[in-house]
Amino acid sequence: MPITLPETLPAYSVLQDEGVMVMSPERAARQDIRPLKIGLLNLMPKKIQTENQFARLIGATPLQIDLSLIRMTEHQTKNTAAEHMETFYRPFQAVREEKFDGLIITGAPIEHLDFDQVTYWDELREVFDWSRTHVHSTFGVCWGGMAMINHFHGVQKHMLEKKAFGCFLHENVAPASPYLRGFSDDCFVPVSRWTEMKRDEIEGVDGMKILLDSDQTGPCLVEDSGLNALYIFNHFEYENDTLKQEYDRDIANGTPINVPSHYYPGNDPTKQPRNRWRSHAHLLYGNWINEIYQHTPFDMRDIGG
Repeated sequence: MPITLPETLPAYSVLQDEGVMVMSPERAARQDIRPLKIGLLNLMPKKIQTENQFARLIGATPLQIDLSLIRMTEHQTKNTAAEHMETFYRPFQAVREEKFDGLIITGAPIEHLDFDQVTYWDELREVFDWSRTHVHSTFGVCWGGMAMINHFHGVQKHMLEKKAFGCFLHENVAPASPYLRGFSDDCFVPVSRWTEMKRDEIEGVDGMKILLDSDQTGPCLVEDSGLNALYIFNHFEYENDTLKQEYDRDIANGTPINVPSHYYPGNDPTKQPRNRWRSHAHLLYGNWINEIYQHTPFDMRDIGG
C-alpha cells in the first residue's frame, strides 16, 4: 500500500520516480481502509531533504500511511521557503487536539546547546508530554531522541572530544526484538554527532533497553517500553551522499573535520560513497510501522486511553 502525500509536495515526485508507491489524498479518500496516521515533527533545517528521507522509509511498507508534517509553532526556519512551510506544514498548536498512530521527532543541529537553551524547548517538552496521551508510538531521532530521554528520564547528553562521523558497524544486541526482525548480527549505520548518551546511564533506567550498540560510537537504538517509544541516536534515514554533503560543506567553510570513517571506498573522498545501510533502514522503519499496525486501536479516539 502507498504513502499518502499531496501531489505538489516535492517528496511525491521524488518517491514516485524511485518506485515507492505514493497516493494523493483524493485517491486515498476513495479507499475503504483506515490508514495509519504518522506525524513528522521536522526540526532539521533542510526540511525537504528530511521529508524525502523519512517518507521513503515509512512509505515502503505494505500499509497505507497518512503523513502529516508538523513544525514548532513559533520557530521560523531560515533554510526552507516560507511558501513550502505554509503549504505543507502545520504548527504543533494546530494539531494538538488530534491523535496519531505514530510520531517521528527528528534531530536538530543544536547539540552544542544545553536543552534549556533551545529557543523552542518549552514547547518541545509540551510535545513530549502530549505524545503520551495523543500518540500510540513515538520515534525520537538523534537529538530528538536525546531530548526525549532527557525530558522523561533525566539522562544527560555528553559532549565528545571530536565529532563521531562516518558509517560505523553496530552489533544487534537484542535479536529477539520485534523492531529488529530480519536484522543481521551486525549492521552499518551512518553517524554524525558531537554528543553521546552513556550506556550505563541508559541501562540504569527501568524499562529502557539498548537494541543496537557500537564499541566505537556507543548506544544507537534504544527501546523505552514504558512509553512505547524508540530512540535512535544515528541516521538510518540518510541518503547515499548525506555524509558527503556534510563533509564537503565543512571543507568549503574551513571547518576542521575528519574524513567520514568507513564511508568512502579506500577512505578516499574523491570516490563515490557506498550505501551499506539501506536494507536495515527499511527493516527498522518497516518493523516499527508493523508494530504500530498490530497494536494501535482501530478507533483513534482510544489512543492514549
